[in-house]
Amino acid sequence: MNIQGFQKTTLLDFPEHLAATIFLGGCNFRCPFCHNGELVLTPNANPPLSFSDILAYLEKRKGILEGVCITGGEPTLEKELPFLLKEIKALDYEIKLDTNGYCPDLLKQLVEEKLIDYVAMDIKNCPQKYPEATGLSTINVDNIEKSVDYLLKGTLPYEFRTTIVKELHVEKDIHIIGEWLKGAQKYFLQSYEESEFVIQKGFHSPDKETLLHFQALLLPNIPNTKIRGID
Repeated sequence: MNIQGFQKTTLLDFPEHLAATIFLGGCNFRCPFCHNGELVLTPNANPPLSFSDILAYLEKRKGILEGVCITGGEPTLEKELPFLLKEIKALDYEIKLDTNGYCPDLLKQLVEEKLIDYVAMDIKNCPQKYPEATGLSTINVDNIEKSVDYLLKGTLPYEFRTTIVKELHVEKDIHIIGEWLKGAQKYFLQSYEESEFVIQKGFHSPDKETLLHFQALLLPNIPNTKIRGID
């Protein structure tokens, strides 16, 4: 199990929960604006952390911590993910899964087996611009659309979220996304930020006015659209 990082306490990763976060290495996307580039490009750079040690820590923190966030990289690529979730669930923690949505069958399995309690799915851009946004020459967008459709029609709490990059997202894209995600429980826009580990440097953050404009475009279709870091 390729656990490349463990944050013992966070108030940010799991909404309304004091949580710990497990970072799994490896991803099937190469999003140029990804800020976890070390987990994507060099997923085996460090020896994997001990899952048994993490479980021991979570056991000790029962009653203080409320949840565990599983992120990456892309967690659904980890073959042992169901086992990891079952072991954490046995400690009575709620679990949030961060995912790019490329494995809809596994997502459905995890929901049906009650192994996750909340999903945060990244929406990289409108479907037509997914190759550019993911850094791939070809991509099966049907998988992304299946995951979106499953969450929209299901009952599990979830959020969609998009990192807005000045060079990659324009008004037309936002209109398309609004129609695509119409009726979503929650949708968050978040501003791109340059970091040491970003895969491709040179991108820029949108200004506040652009974010507010995009939010206004989305609100008719997704009333619960918010901007992380602003409201």
